[in-house]
Amino acid sequence: MRGGVLEIVWQAARAIIYLALYVLLISGTDFVLFNLGWCFIYLGFLLFLPINTPIVVQLVLGFLTGITLDMFFDTGGVYAGSAVLLMYLRPWVLRLLTPRDGYDAQDSVNIHQMGWQWMVVYLTILVGIHHVAFFLLELGSFQVFGTTLAKMVVSTLYTGLTLLIIQLIFFPTRRRSR
Repeated sequence: MRGGVLEIVWQAARAIIYLALYVLLISGTDFVLFNLGWCFIYLGFLLFLPINTPIVVQLVLGFLTGITLDMFFDTGGVYAGSAVLLMYLRPWVLRLLTPRDGYDAQDSVNIHQMGWQWMVVYLTILVGIHHVAFFLLELGSFQVFGTTLAKMVVSTLYTGLTLLIIQLIFFPTRRRSR
């Protein structure tokens, strides 16, 4: 595991990359599936944080990420609210998915380290929670619930698949020695 300052610099660089990709490239209409599926790639920064990240740091990072996107897109707290909820529930989901032997201090959210099944369940639960909160906050009512439900499902699948591909391409394949 990297040292303290180096780890903070690495995580800050990851945050900038994910946010820049989302704001400059992915948030446009070119990456929308059938006007139902949006890819919230910035969630990769929040979901792939180290497992031992303190909850207060997770909540602050979720809020800062969300409020930054709210400022870019003038959405009045929709991103911030859903990101803070995501980060609040992340430790509970991690506890729910704890392996039989528990997590090691150096464990990270990595498909090669945790396995396919673990990663798919982890992403499905947390991305699904985020998208339900996001689209319900965005909608503000249950007027067009069928369309909103379709947006939640398609966007969850689209974002989850994209984050799985990112894990396979950019995260190291070697397992750490335990």
